[in-house]
Amino acid sequence: MWWQYLLVFLGALLFDIVPFPFPPAFTIMVFLQIVFKLNEWWVIIFGVAGSVLGRYILLLYAPVLAVRYLKESKNNDIQILGDKMKKNKWTGQLIVLSYSLLPLPTTPLFLGAGISKLHPIYIIPAFIIGKFTSDTLAIFAGAYAVDNAQNIIDNALSWQSILSLFLGLFLLFCLFFVDWRTLILHKKLVFNFKILK
Repeated sequence: MWWQYLLVFLGALLFDIVPFPFPPAFTIMVFLQIVFKLNEWWVIIFGVAGSVLGRYILLLYAPVLAVRYLKESKNNDIQILGDKMKKNKWTGQLIVLSYSLLPLPTTPLFLGAGISKLHPIYIIPAFIIGKFTSDTLAIFAGAYAVDNAQNIIDNALSWQSILSLFLGLFLLFCLFFVDWRTLILHKKLVFNFKILK
């Protein structure tokens, strides 16, 4: 029986370790909770733990990806975002918390934090609170989903899910192609598409 909760942990970890927009980890958590009829609170605890570890690992390896694939100028540009967050610690935590409460992919947030080499203390605590809250709502909504499974399957490609995917891709686009140095220092929106080595 405990191996099923290990699956929840590993599923959430794998969903949140990838460096591109992927379905939210709560989707695998809800799926496994329904399939195995697991206790909601244990699913939340194991799932959130897996998500947090996955995002922490993403924070650690994002700089390696950035150095390997992005130009130095783009790495320096994203570093400006991290520096801003370090200066405004409480505002940064509030942004992370608010963002984590929304049903949006947190991949761009963690990629930006990782590339800018932001210390995990600036992002993980607020993420844990937001993730625990949003995943709790999602898991308990899973009970509703069991009763309305056919309706949910029919709406799997709803405008909301498609919009969420496009919003995640748009945020990644902004992270990589907006010249953050110019925007923050000179209040001017400039795009730079030459970011790869």
